[in-house]
Amino acid sequence: MKPKTIIGLVLIVGFSALLLLNFGEQVGGYMDFAQAEKTGARAHVVGTWAKDYEVSYDRDRNVFSFHMADEKGEVRLVHYPNPKPANFEDAEKLVVEGYVKGDVFQAEHILVKCPSKYNDARGIEQASASM
Repeated sequence: MKPKTIIGLVLIVGFSALLLLNFGEQVGGYMDFAQAEKTGARAHVVGTWAKDYEVSYDRDRNVFSFHMADEKGEVRLVHYPNPKPANFEDAEKLVVEGYVKGDVFQAEHILVKCPSKYNDARGIEQASASM
């Protein structure tokens, strides 16, 4: 092989390795609160807003606080360093990305999964198709 080809292959392999290492550190994967606490890694936790608990927003610190139940039913306080996301009250599910610090999940990002506006139309189509 030519030296230029060897150098090019080494650079590609090195860049790919760095990319995989950095990406692996940033995303801990989908976990529940207990797993996120045990690993200490950044995690995505899927759950629902626990409506029986207090919701607050501290303007001085710019922190939105609420309780969320993960898919196993564990309820935990979540702090999010931004105002309340749009459509928060309408969410079917929430995905919080962050890490556990003490008894609190520190969310860096929140994905609000709202019900589809097309669900009712699909239900009507399915009902008429079965007739």
